[in-house]
Amino acid sequence: KALLSQHLVMHTGEKPYMCGECGYRAAKKFSLLQHTRAHHTGDKRFMCGECGYRTVYKNAMFKHMRTHTGERPYKCDQCDYTASSYSTMDSHKKRHTGERPYVCELCGHRSKVKGDLNRHMVLHTGEKQYKCSLCDFSAIWKASLDAHLVKHTGEKPHLCETCGYRTHSKAYLLDHVKLHTGIKPYKCDQCDYSATLKKYLVQHQGKHSSEKPHMC
Repeated sequence: KALLSQHLVMHTGEKPYMCGECGYRAAKKFSLLQHTRAHHTGDKRFMCGECGYRTVYKNAMFKHMRTHTGERPYKCDQCDYTASSYSTMDSHKKRHTGERPYVCELCGHRSKVKGDLNRHMVLHTGEKQYKCSLCDFSAIWKASLDAHLVKHTGEKPHLCETCGYRTHSKAYLLDHVKLHTGIKPYKCDQCDYSATLKKYLVQHQGKHSSEKPHMC
């Protein structure tokens, strides 16, 4: 009966288990225990010898080490994309199918993976549960706090395998790597300019708006 009850909450969306430290809610007791170990106990016994990253889980350390080795063992069977983790590859494959099975009940937003929907949901609450212990910075997502913390330490764990560029932010590294590909998917609708990153296109389009004459 207990197993049936646990299964049913997957359909109802009920999350009866709440963290007393930060208000995080989970559908299963085991998920709450995982959350507590990862965020509140400090029991991160697996440490990376390259950059000092620590984690509760051994498999998470294996995945992290691939950021240093560059290993990407998972290959897409529809294009030449490769990934360092199965979950990343699973998310990528949904781009080919267009599948977005996870739906926000508040606004209708659809996501390819459940983790993206969970991250989206906190936008409705606005809760910033992850707080920096060194300053007054707080964040909605743990990844944002992690990126912020390296500004205090000066750590730059994310390395470009092509040119040796290092950065504190995984997002910055992903943008940087696109520069090496030469692919420019963002095209200006007013001239033949194209850009590797969307922000460069936005900057370029500002030039067109400044060129327009002011009408009296």
